[in-house]
Amino acid sequence: MFVVMVADATEADIIGVKSHILAEGMTPYEHRGAERLVVAVVGEIGSRRNHLLERLGGLPGVERVTPISKPYKLTSREFRPEDTVIRVLDAVIGDGSLTIMAGPCSVESREQLLETAEGVKAAGATILRGGAFKPRTSPYSFQGLGVEALRYLAEARELTGLPVITEVMESNQLDIVAEYADIVQIGTRNMQNFSLLNACGRTQRPVMLKRGYGATIEEWLMAAEYILASGNPNVILCERGIRTFETATRNTMDVSAMPVLDTLTHLPVVADPSHATGKRSLVPPLAMASVAAGADGIMVEVHPRPEEALSDGPQQLTLQMFRDMMAKLTPLHRLVASDRRAAAPA
Repeated sequence: MFVVMVADATEADIIGVKSHILAEGMTPYEHRGAERLVVAVVGEIGSRRNHLLERLGGLPGVERVTPISKPYKLTSREFRPEDTVIRVLDAVIGDGSLTIMAGPCSVESREQLLETAEGVKAAGATILRGGAFKPRTSPYSFQGLGVEALRYLAEARELTGLPVITEVMESNQLDIVAEYADIVQIGTRNMQNFSLLNACGRTQRPVMLKRGYGATIEEWLMAAEYILASGNPNVILCERGIRTFETATRNTMDVSAMPVLDTLTHLPVVADPSHATGKRSLVPPLAMASVAAGADGIMVEVHPRPEEALSDGPQQLTLQMFRDMMAKLTPLHRLVASDRRAAAPA
């Protein structure tokens, strides 16, 4: 449930509400909006629901207490109506601009990464992606360069000014990844790794949470809830395709997730057509479809010589393909953004 405070509630009123929530064995989370402060009551309410509604509703400074049936609370629009905006160095995610995360699937060498980083920066990328630790289906496949790759990513950031995003696979990697990366990524296989979610909730880095390939939107938001409930409000959602009966593509890109999430959550949403399709020829059209559907950004894999890539070569764009895609995405985003502004209530 949410406790909505009156506009002129005092700090004593707010502390009183929080104290009552804590006394009931639950946790209060506050959000200060433009007009009101809302306190979320998080915990197992059970049969105490009516008791809490009455008790909290009668406290000084409380305008109303609103029950919520959704299992996710902190990620919901009811708790935070306005969009979450995340700032990382010069990049801004969720403010209406188009975020472009681009770079190789795996960091294979210093030369390969720096060449890619300079190329995607010149074409309009705002964040550099690159895998240091790679979760692979086969134990015999290339697993990444590890800490060596993290050092190359940090060097590329210094060279280009682009913030860096890379994946963390387990909790004991988090400190070293956060030392070098600006955004921590949780991959599809770890979407419900709850110890990792909690650990990422305690870090100071923004977290991008990829949708599990078999997860519903509600399960995805519940995974994000773990991160927010552990103290980190800076979460980005990434749609990367789900597993269906279709075999023409690696996964099925759920373009509908973008407008659905826009109504359900305040968190920014990025689309990853590279992993959704597994085919570079399909990446640009699905990137455009995602932008048209309202995605806050796109994550794509780019390699200077995809035929030589040590992982996921068939889905990685060449630098020229990336430039061509950006030439189409930028005006499309301007059109979509102008339509949104025109449709927004005065």
